[in-house]
Amino acid sequence: MAFNHQKYQPFHPIQKTDRQWPNKQITQAPKWCAVDLRDGNQALMEPMNVDQKVALFQLLVKCGFKEIEVGFPAASQPDFDFVRKIIDENMIPHDVSIQALTQAREPLIEKTFDALNGAKKAVVHVYNSTSPVQRDQVFGLDKAGIKAIAVAGATMVKKISHKYPETQWNFEYSPESFSATEPEFALDVCNAVLDVWQPNPSQRAIINLPATVECTTPNVFADQVEFIHERIRYREWIDISVHTHNDRGCAVAAAELAVMAGADRVEGTLLGNGERTGNMDIVIMAMNLYTQGINPELYLADMDEIIRTVKECTHIPIHPRHPWAGELVFTAFSGSHQDAINKCLQQQEITAPWQVAYLPIDPKDLGRSYQEIIRINSQSGKGGAAFILQNEYGIQMPRWLQLAFSPVVQKVTEHHQGALSPETIHELFLSSFSSDAPWALEHYNWDDQKGLTATVSSQSSPNEQPYELNEKSDGPLHAFVSAMSKKTGFDIEIQDYEEHAVQHASQHESHQTGSKAQAATYINLKIGDVNAYGTAMAADTLGAALQACLSAINYAATLKQST
Repeated sequence: MAFNHQKYQPFHPIQKTDRQWPNKQITQAPKWCAVDLRDGNQALMEPMNVDQKVALFQLLVKCGFKEIEVGFPAASQPDFDFVRKIIDENMIPHDVSIQALTQAREPLIEKTFDALNGAKKAVVHVYNSTSPVQRDQVFGLDKAGIKAIAVAGATMVKKISHKYPETQWNFEYSPESFSATEPEFALDVCNAVLDVWQPNPSQRAIINLPATVECTTPNVFADQVEFIHERIRYREWIDISVHTHNDRGCAVAAAELAVMAGADRVEGTLLGNGERTGNMDIVIMAMNLYTQGINPELYLADMDEIIRTVKECTHIPIHPRHPWAGELVFTAFSGSHQDAINKCLQQQEITAPWQVAYLPIDPKDLGRSYQEIIRINSQSGKGGAAFILQNEYGIQMPRWLQLAFSPVVQKVTEHHQGALSPETIHELFLSSFSSDAPWALEHYNWDDQKGLTATVSSQSSPNEQPYELNEKSDGPLHAFVSAMSKKTGFDIEIQDYEEHAVQHASQHESHQTGSKAQAATYINLKIGDVNAYGTAMAADTLGAALQACLSAINYAATLKQST
């Protein structure tokens, strides 16, 4: 069989019955280390050039990273040149520590220090593989041989660092493939390295625990991390770091549980670029903290700039459903979702905690507008169109008008491929409820004593003399309805009427008057056996009311002519 699960063996979790991490809660952000320029870069089909690395480095600094792995300078000339460039040209802020990776081999360690020479703060990150498959099949060494490599590397790092006293050094060790290594052996190797470095209050160290390949579920990785956290020597003078990969799609979850299990530091990349299925996505984990009211200590407010820069540097597009960053992650097509979002946003107070259905955060926090929250297609309902019209044009449709407009939108979307644009929805709304034919309002005036005077012209018969209205009633709208009833012979009755001032959408020019709209009105008239709807936005409430009324009458007149 080509698809045969029997050739794989289950990963057996460690026997840990005293785990504490399930009862823990993350209350603050870990220390972050961005590895886009090294781990992310080595996974690209076309590795970044120096200019691209500079652009990405500057983005990482802008986002607030204080530790940035800048490359593997001993193994790559472009990496070496880039590290020298950012040091020689003083591109590194005083509070940012750069990090360079090297294998535990003396020539590579020496060249790594050469590359970092002159940096104010730097981390030398040394590693060697420790898992059984690496020991047996790659290096052909037993546990003692693997441990000896780690100790020799740690010794060389400490010794060579003394040649560069002007730099504030920190040392990091990774038992590569930690997730597939026996925890007892990983602990033994890490303790041996720490015995060489002798971390103390003035010279801390970093022990990084990589899930170089994600072997199993996140809870097992958390057990492994907690095992080290509880037993490692010099605990108060070291940072336990994790570096999770996404082979099983759980890198973020594994990193989060690892922090609960005692990890102080997390390595990852912006938007998850990395080998195979990628590295731990720092944007996702940081935003996950943000939604819990925890300061991620990273600045991610301009998400579009982050996406643009990462895409330009890596040539990897961002999936539209990528958590927190994708184009569609805050977009609702479903009618029930749209209705809930619309209702919640109407009630959301600026100073109150964020509570909006289907929107775990305010999209504006990431530099997104509300324009793309709701899109209209054949799956949408009345709430979606209402939200777009209000958000983009200041049109606050009453519920009875939403019910009337919904089938109009539904009919169009069923014959349209894709979502309708806000402009299309607005035009559809105006063509449905804001007709200026066969009659158009020329001028109007209301006097409490004299009543209403107005002029209505016929658009269908240009040579016909304008119709002069002169009517007394309880108010201008009732007077207008009474006068138009006499003119048209229709039996007209006002069913519903609502109005509101136009605020945030006042920049839109009034469709009817050509002037800046200050008032919007909506009316439902019973004309014979027809429910006729009209709407208008005009410079004043009276003008808008009369325009809306005439639009509804025009609708009924047009319907009568067509039948």
